[in-house]
Amino acid sequence: MNFKEIKELIEILDQSSLTEINIEDKGNVVNLKKEKETEIITPQINQQPMQQVATQQGVASAPVGTQEPDNTQKSSAADDSQTINAPMVGTFYKSPSPEESAYVQVGDSVTNESTVCILEAMKLFNEIQAEVTGEITEILVEDGQMVEYGQPLFKVK
Repeated sequence: MNFKEIKELIEILDQSSLTEINIEDKGNVVNLKKEKETEIITPQINQQPMQQVATQQGVASAPVGTQEPDNTQKSSAADDSQTINAPMVGTFYKSPSPEESAYVQVGDSVTNESTVCILEAMKLFNEIQAEVTGEITEILVEDGQMVEYGQPLFKVK
């Protein structure tokens, strides 16, 4: 087979639904395979609707769902404790390994940089900092429990 004939076979393969051509001619073997086409999927970016937010000075508008959540929140107006919330979905672990003691327990004092737990997400272990200063008053989840994004993990006073 010459180059022109091979080129014609390539064009035939390309235009057909065949995925492979094997030809043996005068002791020469030609194997042509069509690679599967890779479909490229591009994410669609949707514009978020504007939500009206009332303020004391007037009315301001902000995109819905575009603000970073505060990982610490006040529990209630009457209670001056705050919560440390999960910054991601994952599995909650109170200690670095089953043999070691918990990062924090009820009654422990924490600072902004204190590690309070680990959240495992996709086989990555992420140390979670308190981001508040105070005393742990309650642990709201169990060791090994799945937690949702924004779910309260600890109460801090």
